[in-house]
Amino acid sequence: MNLFKRLKEDVRYIHGLNSCINCGTCTAICPAASFFDYDPREIADQLQVEDEKILEGLLKSDKIWFCGQCMSCKTRCPRSNTPGLLILALRNLSIETGLYMHSSRGRQMYALKKLIGETILARGYCVHADDVDTYLFPELGPIWNWIRKYSEEIYNKFGNSYNRKGSGVLRKISDETLHELNEIFSITGTSGRFNQIEEDAYGHAEKTHIDIDQSIWNEYFWNIYENPEYDEN
Repeated sequence: MNLFKRLKEDVRYIHGLNSCINCGTCTAICPAASFFDYDPREIADQLQVEDEKILEGLLKSDKIWFCGQCMSCKTRCPRSNTPGLLILALRNLSIETGLYMHSSRGRQMYALKKLIGETILARGYCVHADDVDTYLFPELGPIWNWIRKYSEEIYNKFGNSYNRKGSGVLRKISDETLHELNEIFSITGTSGRFNQIEEDAYGHAEKTHIDIDQSIWNEYFWNIYENPEYDEN
């Protein structure tokens, strides 16, 4: 498969790794490293060894999905490395090769695709108030259900153009803009990756005997959202 050859074709890898000196500055400043089993220094160090087995292990691991893309690593590295860019290149290759399906966090990309990716293409927003299921976010409290019930009246009190043409938050995005967004996703290959994530999810659902369909709130979605560690093995 020659994974490293494919990784080196990614411009983010080219600009993300110069020469890691193992100083650990990126890990010290990394918010994700404080909460997860994630060490950007370790990943940069492993990649510069250029070992195929190590790279395959990374592509199958949960580690590459913990980075929040804050890019604090870029601002601190004394050698101008950017582990955050390396993570993006690794994620892209992991999806392209299908190796992300070995990772519980990787499989959760299906949930993000359904919740965020499809919302961007359909509405022009990463998250839209009308699409937030309160069951997913209990920390919002019972007041959120009341807001959802009276959304049009409440949001428009603040000068918005809620779900209609105009200015302000939650305004209706024009069909022309939505078309441009879809074109960008298509040209950059994102639509192709979305299709692959969907196909891989269907394959995994079949192996695990879990129902899946085109709706967002299908059984497979809830399974990987609430029980990501489950696997057919």
